[in-house]
Amino acid sequence: MIATFPVGGVAWDYGQYLIGLERLGFDVYYLEDNAYPLCDPKTGIESEYGIFFLKETLAQLSPTLSDRWHVRDYSDKTYGIEPAKMQSIIAGADIFINISGCTLLRDEYMANPCKLLIDTDPGKNHFFIFPKSEFESGIKGTQNWKCHDYFFTYAECIGAKECILPTFGIEWLVTLPPVVLNLWKPAMQTHGWTTVMSWKDHGKPLVYKGKKFGGKEKEFNKIEDLPKLDFAEFEIALGGHNPPKQYMREHGWSVIDSVNCSRTIGTYRAYIQHSRGEVSVAKNVYVATHSGWFSCRSVCYLAASRPVVVQDTGFSEFIPTGEGLFSFNNIDQAISAIEEVEKNYKKHQKSAQDIAREYFDADKVIIKILKEVGIA
Repeated sequence: MIATFPVGGVAWDYGQYLIGLERLGFDVYYLEDNAYPLCDPKTGIESEYGIFFLKETLAQLSPTLSDRWHVRDYSDKTYGIEPAKMQSIIAGADIFINISGCTLLRDEYMANPCKLLIDTDPGKNHFFIFPKSEFESGIKGTQNWKCHDYFFTYAECIGAKECILPTFGIEWLVTLPPVVLNLWKPAMQTHGWTTVMSWKDHGKPLVYKGKKFGGKEKEFNKIEDLPKLDFAEFEIALGGHNPPKQYMREHGWSVIDSVNCSRTIGTYRAYIQHSRGEVSVAKNVYVATHSGWFSCRSVCYLAASRPVVVQDTGFSEFIPTGEGLFSFNNIDQAISAIEEVEKNYKKHQKSAQDIAREYFDADKVIIKILKEVGIA
């Protein structure tokens, strides 16, 4: 969804799969076909800005990707590689990876023998997107999401007793967000503890079995008083639906516009690299479902040797915490974690990078996926 949501954070989410696959020797092509309008994130006005952003971003990530892309918008207008050629490329590819499940599964894509869906947004998908597709016919000439051949999710706890996410009878395989380590070298610190946050990015609450779930706006009160600490500085790059910037400033947070810091892949990366570390809540739907989800943004902080203090979603059952990476359930635990990091910052910097290398290195994450589907 790089052209659909042309901001640096989204571009890195997908881009690190592209680079990781290229470095493993694959000829990689980028496809975006999700029936959403293309808009400028700064103005919200429909435009082809996203196409220019995509072209520039792919060229920066890898010269070979600069002409290996195809976008089809909601009006069926196409950009990049001609549709017939793209159809042939998809049919002959070793693997078709639908990251986030956003790309429509058109009839002409079904020729690929190894179609993967990677659920990166457990909760929204399980409570809204997937059920909606069960009861709606969808766009003419497209198939249901269940017509993929393999199903992966960032919900590490799916299927466990504590995790309430429905499985839809699917045998889910779990995976983690990949990070290309050498693209996230640390830089001189110029910011305090930071994060990049969207407010009410679901719009309406998600509902499952009569219970409502939301985004970070339902969890932020758990850390809103962190700036009262006199030994650390805190900043939020904030966007979304009517975010309460003044309210946050009154609680001591420095607040900047998330669109500005994420205008390009370079500005987004620089913001993370120049931060002291990350402190953030998770979306309420990730926490309340005990999903085990972990952030693709947080892995970039870790790779940049920036300690991470984030709300637990159940991920602490699978990823070690206490050095470099800390999980919390309340403000006291968050404060204790930040105090621990500040006591021995260099130690926790190294531990952060060690965790990124051990658990999120793109080579390891992607090879594990390929082995699961019999490609590697």
